[in-house]
Amino acid sequence: MIVYLDSSVPLRLLFGQRQVFSDWGKWDRAYTSSLLNLECRRVIDRLRMQTALNDHGVAHAGSELRRLVRSVDRVTLSGSILDRASMPMPTVVKTLDAIHIATALALRERRHPELVFVTHDRQQANAARALGFECRGHDSDSA
Repeated sequence: MIVYLDSSVPLRLLFGQRQVFSDWGKWDRAYTSSLLNLECRRVIDRLRMQTALNDHGVAHAGSELRRLVRSVDRVTLSGSILDRASMPMPTVVKTLDAIHIATALALRERRHPELVFVTHDRQQANAARALGFECRGHDSDSA
């Protein structure tokens, strides 16, 4: 299985939340946007500022994030991906979600027509399905 992971998937794993993507690491290849590190680090910093993470928690989350990110190929943002993300989508999509979807579309068109989109975000899963992706992830399995 070749997958595209949005940021909700490693974040749920990173913070030990319930119902993580059960096939983590069982893929043949995994991709994500280069946005993933930025999005995850912003969450870590936000939790630190809200005092939900202490210094040890921040250090641990950063270390685990580096480990998780090493297992995924990151796709660099390009002008064509950003242009695609700015185009109309079949459903309501937030800005960063549009970039993830546009990145997955580029991968599907250029290299992996069988690409599976993995997210825990129901709205993003709806958009990906509307664009013909098979979607996985707890919240998206039954959407």
